[in-house]
Amino acid sequence: MKEILKINAERVRDFLVEFLRDEFKKANFQNAIFGMSGGLDSTVVGYLCKLAFGRTNTYGIILPYKTTPKISVDHAYLVGRTLGIRYLRFNVTPQIDYYFKNFPQADKIRIGNKIARERMSILYDLSNHFNGLVVGSSNKSEIYLGYGTIFGDLAWLINPLGDLFKTEVYQLAEFLGVPKEIIEKKPSAELWEGQTDENELGFTYKEADIVLYYYVEKNMNPDEIANQVKEVSKEKIYKIIERVRNTDFKRKPPKIAKIPEEIKYS
Repeated sequence: MKEILKINAERVRDFLVEFLRDEFKKANFQNAIFGMSGGLDSTVVGYLCKLAFGRTNTYGIILPYKTTPKISVDHAYLVGRTLGIRYLRFNVTPQIDYYFKNFPQADKIRIGNKIARERMSILYDLSNHFNGLVVGSSNKSEIYLGYGTIFGDLAWLINPLGDLFKTEVYQLAEFLGVPKEIIEKKPSAELWEGQTDENELGFTYKEADIVLYYYVEKNMNPDEIANQVKEVSKEKIYKIIERVRNTDFKRKPPKIAKIPEEIKYS
């Protein structure tokens, strides 16, 4: 497994930096706006954006909710100071809680999705204010597992991490020199207190990534993967693939009704 998902971190870094520069040049923008949570993925995006555009053209936006752990906010500030980029903090608690006063029965999933969309709404507003583009940080594992919110954290314009599995993002983070405490902490979207990605998913990213590699990249079916991957149980293999299939709608563009001419112009 290690050999299969072993990346050339230096070449990947160079490719992604040039990718960002090229895409921003095509769009005639110079400023990058990203949500800076203090987590691994957003931190890697911050490092890449600084390399691509410089510290004064990179804006990390810290958007805590009342349940966001203090350590995560501290880590976000650590990233901002370490990189020397521009960073701002806005608390999303007032508008989220005000809205849900109308829906006291709302569960944590619904509230979490609202938080994710509010955060992205702020990023887009700030992109207008600073004349920049919103850069996303969803990795390939999250995208294929459907582990994200439509029009929330999945609403980026440009995403440098979308073709890297989570375990590959870890390798890139180590190469870039991301602080150890950020690399070692448990992945979490932090949409509610005590939430972690792997507990919610029911499997680890290490398990998911090797299955996703064979399923997405090699087009193997579950039984073929089970024969190839002995370190992941067959039950988990099916669970991972079922999640990919059930969240396919999240990876498709919005549907537009195509009206036949014989109907439209009859």
